[in-house]
Amino acid sequence: MVEIYTDGSSIGNPGPGGYGIVMQWKGKKYKKEFYSGYRYTTNNRMELLAVIKALEKLKKINQEVVVFSDSKYVIDAVEKKWVFKWRKDKFKGKKNSDLWKKFLKLFEIHNIKFKWVKAHNNHPQNERCDFLANNAAKGDNLIIDKNFENNIV
Repeated sequence: MVEIYTDGSSIGNPGPGGYGIVMQWKGKKYKKEFYSGYRYTTNNRMELLAVIKALEKLKKINQEVVVFSDSKYVIDAVEKKWVFKWRKDKFKGKKNSDLWKKFLKLFEIHNIKFKWVKAHNNHPQNERCDFLANNAAKGDNLIIDKNFENNIV
């Protein structure tokens, strides 16, 4: 089983943002960290993008995964099945539909459970993800979140 810890942040909302990921395999000492920063984005986009980027790292299909996140936006959308209704309604009027569509493709090929973690509560992996996400947002050579920047009204 793979345990994935994620966090996203933005400095201003919208503003520069980033995500952080810690992945570990249950019962093994193997652990990986990933992060990236974006020039102009939102906190919710980074929270969701962190989950997507982590799931994209998985090499096996039907992987058993537990995703730990402090994002009620992400957790509730899946656990309360909102995202499936949004898909049925073709994401009409929903923000971040580009990312939700990517997420759903990954969600369908793995066995994923979600667990909410309270933010800034001394949870070691969540604190590490927060650190990675915030540092990424403050970094140089920030990536352009084209889908967000191109759709700003």
